[in-house]
Amino acid sequence: MEPDDARSQWIDAGLRALRRDGVEAVRVERLAVDLGKTKGSFYWHFADRKALLAALLEAWRGRATQAVIEDVESAGGDARARLATLMATTLAADGRLERAMRDWARGDAAVAAAMAGIDDRRLRYVAELLVGAGVAPADAKLRARFAYQSLIGRFVMAADPPERAGRSARSPRWSTC
Repeated sequence: MEPDDARSQWIDAGLRALRRDGVEAVRVERLAVDLGKTKGSFYWHFADRKALLAALLEAWRGRATQAVIEDVESAGGDARARLATLMATTLAADGRLERAMRDWARGDAAVAAAMAGIDDRRLRYVAELLVGAGVAPADAKLRARFAYQSLIGRFVMAADPPERAGRSARSPRWSTC
């Protein structure tokens, strides 16, 4: 197994623990048991828990923002079609990891700053799509904010994952961690 593959396994396990039980559940010993690995394996890839948490934040940023944008762009179509793809994709996500990240951000200033940057990037992308669909730039910013806040509100308010019946069969890679 490649070292990068093992590092990715630790990151994926950390994201699953975070999604399931919050940042306090991201513990080296627990992850080692979940992965069937030793703590020594962990320390081969990360200096400490803080380094793992930083890697989780960076991985999530890439998967939940940049990867989504890339997936939407690769689906093609005009701005309206890409906006529809984005909405279908984000509405298909269960939101538990998003909710866990926001919970973590409430207690960690560095994560909160990263989250602000993520929110800004997502808002700019939605506004760009809206402008491309013919919405005036000032209105696009307002509509993007409303749509985004509605989606985040849906994730934060959800007690359980949303029903997926009737939704697209497409399973975004970032929603399954």
